[in-house]
Amino acid sequence: MLRDTADDDVARLREIAEAPDVAKWWGPVDEFDDMLAITLDGEVIGAIQYEEIDDPMYRSAGIDIFLGPAWHGRGYGQEAIRVLARWLIGERGHHRLTIDPAAHNEVAIRAYERVGFRRVGIMRAYERDPVTKRFHDGLLMDLLADEVN
Repeated sequence: MLRDTADDDVARLREIAEAPDVAKWWGPVDEFDDMLAITLDGEVIGAIQYEEIDDPMYRSAGIDIFLGPAWHGRGYGQEAIRVLARWLIGERGHHRLTIDPAAHNEVAIRAYERVGFRRVGIMRAYERDPVTKRFHDGLLMDLLADEVN
């Protein structure tokens, strides 16, 4: 289930974001107010965020997500992305969604592909690695309105 984050969620989200298996991809997360909490049976297990491009020529949205390590590989991230994607397309009127994981984050890439995202191309030296501080490649992936699984 997705819901707006509340002040009471900040400590839990910070704990999740600082877990080594999350922090190695995300680095420090300072604010959580632009995210939606991902909950399971009332417990916060991660967060998902989106950014909308409102220019009518490029109307689309980008998505990003993190889950606590205990919930990796169990389909909760895919379901959160599916729910948000359907809302962004059906309610917000976007025709295209993007996500941009590190090019070497194969676990995340496979999860996004299960939702229907397709590989578009490599963005060279796209993002500074939070651990090594060196730039690494990102993978641009997109999902069109009629491709949501």
